[in-house]
Amino acid sequence: MAQINKPTDYFNTVLYTGDGTNSRAVTGVGFQPDFSWLKNRTGATAYHHQTFDSVRGASAGALYTSLDNAEDTVYPISSFDSDGITLRATSHDSQNASGYTFASWHWLASNSTASNTDGDIASSVSANTTSGFSIVSYTGNGTGGATVGHGLGVAPKAVIVKARTTGNTQNWFVNYPFGTGDGYIMLNKTNAGSGADNTVWNSTAPNASTVTLGTTSGVNDASYNYIMYCFAEKKGFSKFGSYTGNGNADGTFVYTGFKPAFVMTKCSSTSSTYTNWGMFDSKRPGYNQIDKVLGADLSDSENGSTIGTQYMDFLSNGFKCRNNGSPHNISGATYIYMAFASEPLVGSNNVCATAR
Repeated sequence: MAQINKPTDYFNTVLYTGDGTNSRAVTGVGFQPDFSWLKNRTGATAYHHQTFDSVRGASAGALYTSLDNAEDTVYPISSFDSDGITLRATSHDSQNASGYTFASWHWLASNSTASNTDGDIASSVSANTTSGFSIVSYTGNGTGGATVGHGLGVAPKAVIVKARTTGNTQNWFVNYPFGTGDGYIMLNKTNAGSGADNTVWNSTAPNASTVTLGTTSGVNDASYNYIMYCFAEKKGFSKFGSYTGNGNADGTFVYTGFKPAFVMTKCSSTSSTYTNWGMFDSKRPGYNQIDKVLGADLSDSENGSTIGTQYMDFLSNGFKCRNNGSPHNISGATYIYMAFASEPLVGSNNVCATAR
């Protein structure tokens, strides 16, 4: 497997401070993104996470990872640009409140959309086979075992699906464990991962061409439109897996094979207190130990009262938990994680990455 030597060509984090102006440009991404995720970090009012993608289109509106709502056309962005995005034409505090600070995370697909007929259900796909990321739009048919083409050419490890159709509320479904079609875990909930369940992925792991769907309305109702995000592991760029917490400040170390730029964790074995989806990145202030966290399933600002303070180290070859019994390091609990790189462990120039 070829290594990605410059991960920032495919994923980047950009921080900005709101200024309350209309059509605010968020720049510095370094490429034209196809998937952008925004969240306010500070301020008296908490706003939900907003996600946008080029397959649905900038004007399609926000999908909120912390809610089960359908697509919100009232809050679109204006455009995907060569170096970032332009926010809503009429300024709104959830995207650009004056004086609030925001985090935005951006992924590159192909900057184009193609029809895909690999599966039983035709799809529209923007796929980047180099970075292992694709965005898939499809309409369900309600048939268990129906397949949808994803365009990656290799089996995705992580698959995330959200119903878009106005007037219908559905949870976000993520395959669990990663790489399988056994069960599911929900991006907008604190719930633990399910056991074996054939209603979401029809008990079938994704393959090099398609993702298999069950019959639940969250992924395959005959009257609903859906968006799917697929991620395959790529050396030097992305890793999706699991680890066991040890409940110690000298916490569990997770090897990724690269220096992380972004890590998201979720306790999958219990749904007790503090089992939110925790999001860490290398751009927000706070060096090892990193102490800035946002919850993908929460509207809370950074380190809000629900998710609290968590600590993590980003190392040259992975990440290390640094809390005693924290939300990402409860003793004996199982966690899943998604990680994207800032640089590979050893680059093409044979220079090794260093810890933060």
